[in-house]
Amino acid sequence: MTLNIRGELIDLSTPKVMGILNVTPDSFYDGGYYNSNAKILKQIEKMIEDGATIIDIGGYSSRPGADDVDEKIEIDRVVPTLKDCKKYFPEIFFSIDTFRSKVAEECIHNGADIINDISGGNLDTNMMKVVGKYQIPYIIMHMKGNPSNMVEKAKYDDIIGELISYFSKKIDEAANLNIKDIVIDPGFGFAKNISQNFELLNNLDFFKNLEKPMLVGLSRKSMIYKTLNIKADKALNGSTALHTISLIKGANILRVHDVKEAVECIKLVEELKKN
Repeated sequence: MTLNIRGELIDLSTPKVMGILNVTPDSFYDGGYYNSNAKILKQIEKMIEDGATIIDIGGYSSRPGADDVDEKIEIDRVVPTLKDCKKYFPEIFFSIDTFRSKVAEECIHNGADIINDISGGNLDTNMMKVVGKYQIPYIIMHMKGNPSNMVEKAKYDDIIGELISYFSKKIDEAANLNIKDIVIDPGFGFAKNISQNFELLNNLDFFKNLEKPMLVGLSRKSMIYKTLNIKADKALNGSTALHTISLIKGANILRVHDVKEAVECIKLVEELKKN
């Protein structure tokens, strides 16, 4: 399991951590907090020190029921942030969390290393063409509908079978458009209720049959804090527990708010596997 990021091969046989940087006013956990250059750079520095390999920058909140954001606003949020990040932290890899091809292309021109698409190309049919053109890794997530209506689409006869079929088709589609480095993301919380999220987690090892690296993003999500009857800011312990399960079941990348704790999970699980 490797990713070719701008000519550098990243070995994912030991899982890596992707740190989350939301430059949005309305993300479910940290919306509005990183609203200045100083705060952004300080947070990135901390995530790098804590062991992040990739930083994922997002300018569009994809929480359930989130307001739509104009494409220009998303670009204006993300591109200046990316430019500063590349200037001060040239050694780290930066992913852009977007489903819009114009945002992706603008960010690629400004040094983005990976595109992380919550829709797998379904919300912008030009996305895969853009990614294939520039030959950078592409993260394909599973979601039905869009962030504003996905809750009502959480209906499945066989959730694991449906996701396996979805990813098989998407992997073929991406390969046909010259995308060579593909990561799959089952999309915890996206058109999935709490019960479905836990069924997905329990069967996560089925996705290893697709023979692609797998990203898991469940940090501080509602499947944790609603189950425990707490708030998202108290959900670190629950996140750590589910990250551990994800790693045992084959996750290659953890997308997280809390980098240090995720890195510790990886170290402990890797030691467990040795013995």
